[in-house]
Amino acid sequence: MRLRLLLLPAVTLSLGLSGSASAAADDQSQLIESINAYRSQPQRCANQASPELPPLNREPRLVLPVDNVGDLQQALVRAAYPMVNVQAISLSGPRDAQAAMQAIRESFCQVVLDPQFVDIGINRQANQWRIVLARPLLSARLGDWQAEGQQLLVQINSARSQPRQCGGQSFTATAPLTWNATLGSAAQEHSRAMANQNYFDHKDHDGRTPADRAELAGYAGQQVGENIAAGQDTVRKVVDGWLASPGHCANLMNPTYSELGAAYAVDPKSDAGIYWTAMFGAP
Repeated sequence: MRLRLLLLPAVTLSLGLSGSASAAADDQSQLIESINAYRSQPQRCANQASPELPPLNREPRLVLPVDNVGDLQQALVRAAYPMVNVQAISLSGPRDAQAAMQAIRESFCQVVLDPQFVDIGINRQANQWRIVLARPLLSARLGDWQAEGQQLLVQINSARSQPRQCGGQSFTATAPLTWNATLGSAAQEHSRAMANQNYFDHKDHDGRTPADRAELAGYAGQQVGENIAAGQDTVRKVVDGWLASPGHCANLMNPTYSELGAAYAVDPKSDAGIYWTAMFGAP
């Protein structure tokens, strides 16, 4: 399994100093919220389209000193964080979370929109910031794709059984989904393609959309939706990420859908390691 370490250069901004330690902690939390809100919407970055992404998890072990930009790998070994890939952003100058987020959007959008990253830690001292994003080793023992797909069905149905707010949309509790083997096969094929070809997108390398892939697999339904995820190594983490993402949550709660097929695929040579697809259908 590869280690890919990158310490990114600092961005220097001519802005003023921040206030108290408590204000710094509030700004750290606000910056994580801003990054996750940014990831929750499709974005344009470096002339490429980024899909809606689940939120990053706050990880205390990634809160590293801002004044020690030494070996990231050794720092995470000392913190007992079992990482595969990590990237760090150092900012010098932003006086608050809003200014820091502006610098990230302008200079580091590719880092925070990288779907492989699962965890984030932010440290701030005065006008110095250190943002660390990482992907941990896959530690869960997973069953085959059909077994984990069925577990996704169980947990998605549990989520659908309760009223839920998905961003600005309110959903009442709705009927459970039933398993559809054709959608399951299409989901497995897309997860395997993302893992083996090392990409993360609803559109595959042949330009096919979820509806195209469902039709090619033989699904005769009238409507198809899709959620994808990368990097999470348990069904619970995948579903929690989707519920925290407005678009994914709305797909999951959509009462129009009555069928589901879901699967995962692993390729250690890929950036994210593990990829998940859930395909929703309305016959």
